Amino acid sequence: MSILTVNNLSHNFGGRELLKDVNFRIQKGEHIGLVGANGEGKSSFIKIITGKLQPDEGDIKWSKHVQVGYLDQHADLDPEKTIRNVLEDAFEYLFDIEAKINDMYMQMADLSEEEINSMLEEIGDLQDLLEQHDFYLINAKVEEIANGMGVSEFGLDNKVDTLSGGQRSKVLLAKMLLQKPDILLLDEPTNHLDINQIEWLRRFLQNYENAFVLISHDIQFLDSVINLIWHVENAELNRYPGNYDNFQRVYEAKKLQLEAAYKRQQQEIADLQDFVSRNKARVSTRNMAMSRQKKLDKMEVIELMHEKPKPEFEFKGTGATSKVIFETENLVIGYDKPLSKPLNLRMERGDRVLLSGANGLGKTTLIKTLLGIIPPYSGKIHNGQNLHIGYFAQEENYSSNNSTIEEMWEAFPTWNQHEIRSALARCGLTKKLIESKITVLSGGEQAKVRLCKIMNKETNILFMDEPTNHLDVDAQEELKRAILDYNGGILMVSHDITFIEEMYTKKWKMEDFI
Repeated sequence: MSILTVNNLSHNFGGRELLKDVNFRIQKGEHIGLVGANGEGKSSFIKIITGKLQPDEGDIKWSKHVQVGYLDQHADLDPEKTIRNVLEDAFEYLFDIEAKINDMYMQMADLSEEEINSMLEEIGDLQDLLEQHDFYLINAKVEEIANGMGVSEFGLDNKVDTLSGGQRSKVLLAKMLLQKPDILLLDEPTNHLDINQIEWLRRFLQNYENAFVLISHDIQFLDSVINLIWHVENAELNRYPGNYDNFQRVYEAKKLQLEAAYKRQQQEIADLQDFVSRNKARVSTRNMAMSRQKKLDKMEVIELMHEKPKPEFEFKGTGATSKVIFETENLVIGYDKPLSKPLNLRMERGDRVLLSGANGLGKTTLIKTLLGIIPPYSGKIHNGQNLHIGYFAQEENYSSNNSTIEEMWEAFPTWNQHEIRSALARCGLTKKLIESKITVLSGGEQAKVRLCKIMNKETNILFMDEPTNHLDVDAQEELKRAILDYNGGILMVSHDITFIEEMYTKKWKMEDFI
């Protein structure tokens, strides 16, 4: 049964053609992995089918009574509501259905037998919806999902205005899972989850009876929960049954077939053009030349897929730091209240520290405190000498009208345009992206610009807060190689087990600091 049908969908954004004449259906129960390089339009695709973004062309048709779950990171939350209230709001539409059923029963007194039978049939469908979505188990479901997603740790009776960005995302995701919609639309859902919560979400999706579309650059996670791949590339959407490995095999085989067909056709075109040029002027062979010219004119020329530039990352090093990079003396982090116990931490030259722990415990706050971005709640930080720091923040909001070039120029005002363009190109950005406004770039493309700034600055210590969150597979692999080759110290926050393995020499657990 098809729950969504899309015909002739086309969309342009920021001067780029993201989708062109795309047609597809989503069937009930399909578990779809939506994959593609940064900037190919995956997030735009989700926004289009949810009505958050209007396509240039196309027809989008959802089946009747389909409940769609979409994780909108920018959704407004009433600051006066508790976390429990927000989670219970997941069932608001079910209460509306219950009210509608009661209202329909009240109307029956004034209806004919035929109208009553028709209404009873609709009531039966609505009653089935209530049962399918666990309407009569609301309290138990709230507790189950809140515990699994780690939301209970925030205090369900606390108000939502006390939440950090990562905690807020978890609450929104938990609310959506509680809705048990007919289709889940998940755009990088693991970005704000720790290892235990990722594992819980993995099991949840593996057992999810309804459909979902998942965007994730965590291939290990994606492969464990999907049974179908949709690949977005060069404004096309192609369907591949099976897992990601199977998609890669079939995709590479198709590429080789296309390249072979392209070479054969190019040879045929060359032969035909040569015959025409040699024979069109001679009376005896003019007709044959004209016939071959017509064949050339009617030929549908094969075009090879444009290869996306792969990033080449390299961090510029500089002289070594002093033996001690920093040392804390009874450091307490926090804002209006303490978030840690007094900490006596020490990082030395050559250390590669992984800072782990559940979201909301203060990992980002600790990094910002060590960097001097926010003051300590109490205690002291003693920094070593000759520190040249590169800092990759977890998120960065762009509100200016800067182009990508101008964004780099602000960081490197003495560089000429050739140097700016070359640096950005090495990070995997095309000429069009380099000339585009920074605000129209995808999250992964913006991350590459931020990495470009850090890489071209001489550093001997890197502070990196979830650097892989928006990067595609090629960029993640290249970043891992570049970090392993880096000679300086590293303090990193990352939930991506595949990325951080073999990368750190020390592990600090936030759970030990509170």
